[in-house]
Amino acid sequence: AYGTAENMVERARVGPESRVVVPGASGGVGSAVVQLCKRRGAHVTAICGPGKEAAIKELGADQVLVGRHGSPAWSGIVEKLRGGADVVIDNVGGPAFPDMLDMLMQGGRYATSGAISGPVVDLDLRTLYLKDLTLIGTTAWEECVMPNLVSYIEKGEIKPLVSGTFPLSEIVLAQQTLLKREHVGKLVLIPPPTGQ
Repeated sequence: AYGTAENMVERARVGPESRVVVPGASGGVGSAVVQLCKRRGAHVTAICGPGKEAAIKELGADQVLVGRHGSPAWSGIVEKLRGGADVVIDNVGGPAFPDMLDMLMQGGRYATSGAISGPVVDLDLRTLYLKDLTLIGTTAWEECVMPNLVSYIEKGEIKPLVSGTFPLSEIVLAQQTLLKREHVGKLVLIPPPTGQ
């Protein structure tokens, strides 16, 4: 999660003056994005589901908004953030994608490496070209990502957030836990000791 997050943060050129919106901030990648953007001095607005706001605030988010696309709070979130972000780092995708672009200011950058809410999105090309937006898809890591992460961890600048661990034999329970979307951070599967 942290490699994926650092790659998006690097590719989106997040810096000390950046205003970043992070939907899905309570997930493994989203929570890493919050920490990594704050480490670079950015102003971070995190969006998460109910009951997770305190944990996301503790990660360093400057502002935490609660809601999901389709929830009663969503239109207020979109209106509040409209045109105010330099960068949106989004692994959610799905029907909220046009709203994410609306949150970007002129010349803004949108980075993604996933689509947990759906890979097919609506794109009004006029939004893209009239706002002069840059869309960044990321898969392969930039060369600096792994050395950066090792350095940040060694210096105590970030702390990977593990929500829970499961023995590999409980993979079904781990998947059920993931699908409930009640956790904050990463769920980890632990393989059995060698020879078992």
